[in-house]
Amino acid sequence: MHKNKEKISIITAIHNGFASNEIFLDTLKKYTHHTFELIIIDNASTDGSAELFEKNGALVIRNKENYSYPYTQNQGIKVAQGAYIFFLNNDIFVGPDWDKILIDAARANDIDVISAKGLENMGNVRDTKAIALRWKRIKYPLLMMGSGVRILRLMHRLMYGNWQKFCARQFDTFGLQTIEGIVGNNVMMTRNALDKVGVWDETQQAADFDVFMRVKKRSIEHQDIKPCQIALGAYIHHYVRMTLKYGSHKPVPFADIENLRSISQKWTPEEVNALHPDKVIKG
Repeated sequence: MHKNKEKISIITAIHNGFASNEIFLDTLKKYTHHTFELIIIDNASTDGSAELFEKNGALVIRNKENYSYPYTQNQGIKVAQGAYIFFLNNDIFVGPDWDKILIDAARANDIDVISAKGLENMGNVRDTKAIALRWKRIKYPLLMMGSGVRILRLMHRLMYGNWQKFCARQFDTFGLQTIEGIVGNNVMMTRNALDKVGVWDETQQAADFDVFMRVKKRSIEHQDIKPCQIALGAYIHHYVRMTLKYGSHKPVPFADIENLRSISQKWTPEEVNALHPDKVIKG
């Protein structure tokens, strides 16, 4: 793993999911370019996941209950030391030099909030639909065999073949190009972004959408930050909604559920249409 002196912070919340966590940790160690601190917010895991990360040098903040995404990310921000802060899901598979490509794209395009592309957004509707359909055709038949490490790795191998070559093709084709958007399973923010738009809104579980809206609004009103972008040369695989396969399959209610509000309680349809015309919400 190629390293340099610049240190980044990676913040990830977990609630069980040992198999996903093992793969996530392995790919971080294998493919991350920069020296990194890994901050894990453990929401009362019972399957040894917290211990897995601790044994591998992560800072683990243990919650006694399961908290919402924005609440946990803000816990991580309070202790993060890196100039670049990455908010990552635990059910992802990062590509070679994923962090370097994102930072280089951010610097080249003067961007403060950026994501790698993936199943949710490939940069255009046609490619996004095609790759999402391919993933569903591979994922769901194999899920009948379980969701352990062997099955998850098999899904990934059948999906991409040679992972390094697949990711290299993305960078060779697109380089440091970006498009407006956000992919919620991986978001990088600079300290400048946090200073200008603030931390995650703890009332919004759809926190990535809220960040996109806040940054876009700030970019229009103050013109001191650019809208969120997706780096087309960086690709991160997302297993998508694997948490329901952990444990009893029953979602654990958030301890802070009383504090959460829907998107439509914060953003009006008019605001969404003006700032994020591709997104439709119901009042």
